[in-house]
Formats: sequence, C-alpha cells, structure tokens
Amino acid sequence: MPYDPSAFPPFAVTVDLVVLTVRRHALCALAVRRGEPPFQGRWALPGGFVRPDEDLAQAAARELGEETGLCAHDPAAPAQANGAHLEQLATYGDPKRDPRMRVVSVAHLALAPDLPAPRAGGDANSARWAPVEELLQRGGYGRDGEQAAPLAFDHAQIVSDGVERARSKIEYSSLATAFCPTEFTVGELRRVYEAVWGVALDPRNFHRKVTGTPGFLVPTGGTTTRQGGRPAQLFRAGGATLLNPPMLRPEV
Repeated sequence: MPYDPSAFPPFAVTVDLVVLTVRRHALCALAVRRGEPPFQGRWALPGGFVRPDEDLAQAAARELGEETGLCAHDPAAPAQANGAHLEQLATYGDPKRDPRMRVVSVAHLALAPDLPAPRAGGDANSARWAPVEELLQRGGYGRDGEQAAPLAFDHAQIVSDGVERARSKIEYSSLATAFCPTEFTVGELRRVYEAVWGVALDPRNFHRKVTGTPGFLVPTGGTTTRQGGRPAQLFRAGGATLLNPPMLRPEV
C-alpha cells in the first residue's frame, strides 16, 4: 500500500530520567512536581521532548544537566566527580501513556554521588529527592507522609525498572562506585550497596570481598577520619567494569 501520512496521528519522542543518588544512607530518585497539564500538580520524573536537532543521548544529557547541573560521562569509564553515569534504560510506548498525543519515551538511568538539593526548571514548579521506597510503595511522594497521588504518566513503572536495573548491575559490575566520590572508604561503598539493595551487610565479609576482587578498588595511599573513629583507608574505582566473582545480592 502507498504511504498515506494522514493515516498516522501526531507522534512525539521524549526522554525521561531516573536519576538515582544516595542521600542520608537511602536510595533516592529525583522527582519534579509538574507545573503544567497534563497531570498538573502531580509528581513525575524529569524529562522532556527530544529536540529536532539532537539524538536521544544528547537529549538525555541535556535534561540531566538542566535538572542536576551534572554532565554525563562515558558509561565505560569510572565515575568522575563532576559527572554522572548515564545509560539507556528502556522504551515505553503504550498508546495511552500521554493524553496529549502518541508519545514514545526512551527512559535513561543516571547514577551519581550524593547530590545537592535539586532546582526546578522547565515545566516543573518544584523538585526534590524522594526515597525510592516512597515512590515504589505509594506510587507518589507525600511531604507529610500521607498517601499521595500516583506518579504522572507511567513513571511509577519507569522508576521500578530503573531501581531494579541499578540493583542488578551493582552485582556484576563496578557501577556502585558511581554513587561514591572520587576517593571513598570501603565503609562508604558498603553503605551504597546497603542503600541500593535495601539490606544490611556484614562489614568484615564485605571488606574481604571488595578488596579481594581484582580491579574493583585501588588504594590511594591516603586515609580519612570524616566518619569519625580511627583513620580509614581511601580507595578509588579500579579499571574493572565487570566483577569476577560478582557481588551477589542477599536473598531477603
């Protein structure tokens, strides 16, 4: 059959960002309150329409910079102090996911060390870091702890998929170091695993595993007392991207 443009409705492509960080020993996601329809006043993930002159990766990196002030870096490289790990997560294309028109969203996952309070921008009138348990258990974020409205669009599913991707990837890759500053202690890395997995880990067993995994951590030669107590040895991310043996997630 010949191509008939009138047979196809308006169509748009967006990017949505699951931006994860660890704050106060809890895994948190960036949430914005929408300032415009549709779903005005509801919490949502940051994101926006892909511009005509940019590809998907450029759109995601732009949105990340606008929402967090961070730049994205090569996912194959260790995390940098002024950058964030950014990777494509999944594509969401339910015909009814956006009431305005047919919109396909290419979601991205961003991981970064403890980030400052976010700033609202674009069509968002406020933004905050929300513990993922709040978002996943209630489908929304209530400042007063009460039941909140579900996240806008299909963003609850996207958050769930992003969190599971992070939980899975830190088992077999060095991605957990993306949540850490350039130099960190084994205790700080352990608290990342505990926050992402939502479990408590044995400190001695964890120390033995991570320091015994080839290429995972490299001693810097320095120490720190920023957590109190005796000086703790500082490490940086090693060159390994895959962990052998993997850090298996405890069964809960």
